[in-house]
Amino acid sequence: MYQIVSVEDEIPVSPEKLNLNVEEAVKESLEEKFEGNINYNIGVILAVIEIEEIKEGFILPGDPSVHYPVKFKLLTWMPKDREIVQGEVVDITEFGAFIRCGALDGLAHISQVMDDYVSYDEKNSQLIGKQTRKMLKEGDKVRARIISISFKEQSKLGLTMRQPLLGNLKWLTEEPIKVKTEKKKKKRKGRRKGKK
Repeated sequence: MYQIVSVEDEIPVSPEKLNLNVEEAVKESLEEKFEGNINYNIGVILAVIEIEEIKEGFILPGDPSVHYPVKFKLLTWMPKDREIVQGEVVDITEFGAFIRCGALDGLAHISQVMDDYVSYDEKNSQLIGKQTRKMLKEGDKVRARIISISFKEQSKLGLTMRQPLLGNLKWLTEEPIKVKTEKKKKKRKGRRKGKK
């Protein structure tokens, strides 16, 4: 989920930036410190969008930077458990599909791609459902649900597409392929035996 977060912090402005006006120097320093980082409480920090207040700067002994107490706003993306996200498939592997959703890539394990036995077609780099013949490949737009989030050593998102109205957006507009049910198979076998 994208959100705007208000933050108060003290930002050091290095001597190289002192030729700029204070607001520009502070904004550049904030962007260098925050943008692209992950904070466990607010998520992936995408941009410094507004500086609300800059207080008077001060210098610390032995530090050439000027330190400014600042109030500012950040644009962040914080994944929420059970949230539904839309994204694009960026990689297909034998163990699943990597999907770019928001500011991170998530993994839909092969067992979570669809309600079907799924096989990996290495030659064409795609996943194919055995009965439904549904395919998933790089570039496909998908809808998924976040089922696990980890911000430890590496940021990881676990995704599922095995619920109604989730999966490849093309699947949602296609007519479902008729799958033979066990009852139909048994009826046919019974008819064949009766003809002998």
